[in-house]
Formats: sequence, structure tokens, C-alpha cells
Amino acid sequence: MATMPSISYSITIRLDVPARGNAVSQLTTAVEQAGGIVTALDVTASSHGRLRVDVTCAANDNDHAQRLTEALGRVEGVTIGKVSDRTFLLHLGGKIEVTSKVPIRNRDDLSMIYTPGVARVSLALVDNPGDARRLTIKRNTVAVVTDGSAVLGLGNLGAIAALPVMEGKAALFKRFAGIDAFPICLDTQDVDEIVRTVELIAPVFAGINLEDISAPRCFEVERRLRERLDIPVFHDDQHGTAIVVLAALINALKVVGKELESVRVVLAGAGAAGMAILHVLMAAGLQDVVVADKDGLIHRGRSGLQAELLWVAEHTNEAGASGDLRSALRGADVFIGVSAPNILTGEDIATMGSDAIVFALANPVPEVDPLAAAEHAAVVASGRSDLPNQINNVLAFPGVFRGLLDAQSRAVTVETLIAAARALAAVVSDDEVNASYIVPSVFHPDVASTVAAAVSEAVRETGAADR
Repeated sequence: MATMPSISYSITIRLDVPARGNAVSQLTTAVEQAGGIVTALDVTASSHGRLRVDVTCAANDNDHAQRLTEALGRVEGVTIGKVSDRTFLLHLGGKIEVTSKVPIRNRDDLSMIYTPGVARVSLALVDNPGDARRLTIKRNTVAVVTDGSAVLGLGNLGAIAALPVMEGKAALFKRFAGIDAFPICLDTQDVDEIVRTVELIAPVFAGINLEDISAPRCFEVERRLRERLDIPVFHDDQHGTAIVVLAALINALKVVGKELESVRVVLAGAGAAGMAILHVLMAAGLQDVVVADKDGLIHRGRSGLQAELLWVAEHTNEAGASGDLRSALRGADVFIGVSAPNILTGEDIATMGSDAIVFALANPVPEVDPLAAAEHAAVVASGRSDLPNQINNVLAFPGVFRGLLDAQSRAVTVETLIAAARALAAVVSDDEVNASYIVPSVFHPDVASTVAAAVSEAVRETGAADR
């Protein structure tokens, strides 16, 4: 799939240009001919015969940004000044901060906020530890925990490189659900150390959001933390993805007039996201599903399967099909990919059944070019923000945690995940749903509140707050 200019590679170039009539149009033409997009052009100073112009443009990548700068420098009479990367500027000093909710104006305030008054609250919590949700930040605070082993689609980058991503996650928690989240980037990838560290810091938090921890380590970390903690533990790469996929599939099936219980699904990818999607879809009613990984289709006769894949072999692929992903696609109703880029073509999608649904979610390059897939499939979704039907976890996790915290939940159940997915799907009304609109925008005002309400209700119905 061809790379397109993106705001994430947005630069602002300060130029000194002659004050001639066609100066601005020459700058715009130079950027466009070099394959960029001008998103803003501002005259910031003027003198006799000269202008200072800031040109902001979107590039494909770092190399392309350099070529755009060089193209502007070749315009007659233009002198290049400072070049600023807007994404890096946005991250200067970090993206979140801690602020006080109460004023500290005088000795009275200080005596109540800190010593000696705070001692009364500490002693009260000795007698009633549960009051920490009422008397401290605990009630509205989530830890965003990573070991840096699977940062975005970039791989094992480590704790320091994971920090800007976790900061961004914390910012999204605040923006979309009013939750105070804090990045916890652990400089270890040892399961025992991760589990013990999170266990030790858990008293501060009302929920744990695991993030960017690679499989199979993430399964063990989540399982052990759920056993040991009395607050919900949610691995967003698994369950956030699963919620949004189920919501999107509910609406996609409406578009093509099919039912979850009767379709055949081919799932590519058996890592963290793939396993969670599989479990949630099957719990929601899916019966016919085949899973493929890098070694082909997973079936009972395949040797060398470890625990997670052995479960897949025993609970899917009833016909025992072997072979590769392409063979499984023939006649299938739905393809869901959480695997690797460019493993399929439009011709492969053409072999699927009528009114096929394709979710190609590898990011930033999908399993199949969405435009090529759309020539043969009725509904196509991807993880890209520049195409319709973006499967984006931010549709799920803010509302999910808002609901968990509001209900004072102690656990995350599959019923909670399914309730969240159905609520998210319902944000798109029957009158609105179509092949290009199966999930709402992340900025839809009703997303977080609708999901939160459904999650809180599910917590009450399952008794998850009493565990």
C-alpha cells in the first residue's frame, strides 16, 4: 500500500522569501510537486522587499520531510530558516502533569492538606481501608503498565522508549473519560518481577491497564495479577481490541444481513490481540472459526503446539482443515487480521463468499490493501485513521475503565467485555449504519458514557464488585 502524507510527520519550515506577487504560490507548488501537502501557511513578519513565511506541511516519513525542505530551498530567492518537527514539539516536556485539586493558600490549608491534619485521615484508613476510594486519589486512578516489549508495531524497544506511548495513553484516559492515569514503564521483562512490582504499587490504583507487553508473557502476567489483586486488570492490546472488533462486526453483519452464529470467520494472528478476539467472539456466539498463524492453520493434528495454541486447536477448526491462510479464505464470510502486513491480495479476498467482511488490522500497513479489498468485499475496516471504519482501541478503554471505576469493580469478566462491545455498536444507530460507518468516531460525544454505563451494569449483574 502506498504511503500517504500524514500529520504525524508534520513539519513547519521558516522561510525568508522575496515579497513578489507569486511567492506564496511558488512555495505551495514546490511542496505539492515533491509529494507533500501544505496544511498551513503563515506570514509571520514583513519588511521592505522580504517576507518571513512559516510553511506547515505533511510528509510521508522523515526522509520525505527532508526532501520537502530541500524542494522549498530550491525556490528562487528563498532562504531556509528553522525547521520544526511538530510531533516532537508536542512531546517536549511530556504530555501530562500532576496538579493539585485543592488550594494551598495559608497555614490553615497546609495544616489540613498535610501535617497534622492528614494524620487523622491516615488513621481512619487503618480502621477502614476501603475508604481509600473515598478519601484518596485511588477511586479515579489507573496505572498504565508496560515492560516495553511490544511497543506499538515497533517491537521490543524497552521501558524508556515506551514512555511517550504510555504518556499518550494516560492523556487519552483523561480526555475521553476524566480518569487520572499514570505511566509505569518497568525496566524488566521478567514475569515474576513484573507481577510482583505491580502487586506492590497496586494500593494506589483502582485499576491496572497493561499495555504493549508481548505474547505469551502478557497472558501469564495478566492471569497472575487477576488472581492476586482485588482491582480490575485489563490488557488493552487484548481486550480493548476484542471489544472494538466485536462492536464493528456486529454492525458489519447488519450491513450484509448475516448473523454471528452462522458465519465462517478466518482469523489471522494468534498473539495477544488474536487470542482475545477469538475468546470474545466465541463467547458472543461465533461457532465456525479457523485461526492461522505464521506456520499455517491451527488444527488438532499440528505438532508442537504450546498451551494457548493447543486450546485454539481443541476449540476451533471443527473440520480439521490444514494448509495456509489463503486456502482457508475460500468461501469464508469474514476475515479478521491482527498479524503482519501485505500477506494477502485483492485476488485472495475475491475467493471469499458473497458480501464478505474484511478487517485488516495490522498497523500501520494492513494484511491487505483496504482499497484492493474493497473491490471484492462488502465491508472493509482497518486500523488506519485515513480510511473509513477505523478499529481504534480508544473507542473502548476509556469507557470500560470509567464503568469499572464507577462500579468499584474488582475484576474484568467476559460478560463485561461483551456488554461494552454491544454498547459501542449501538452508538451507531440502525439508521446510520452502512458499509463505511460501522463504528463511531473516537470523538463521538456518546461513546465513553454509553460504554461506561453498560460496563457498570454488567459489573452489577455479574457481581464483579463483590469478588
